[in-house]
Amino acid sequence: MSSKLWTIQDLAEFLGVPVNTLYQWRTKGYGPQGRRIGKYVRYRPQDVETWVEQQGEC
Repeated sequence: MSSKLWTIQDLAEFLGVPVNTLYQWRTKGYGPQGRRIGKYVRYRPQDVETWVEQQGEC
């Protein structure tokens, strides 16, 4: 695995949404899949890109 996992701040910057919005999405089961690493939530960039692509398929 060569790519760095993203923090919630990285994800917020990439998507252009506030961090609090990402936390709300997570509690509702919406948004890209995050993975718990200890007490932290991390995101794989490829999971985020896949999720973004799927948003236009509705």
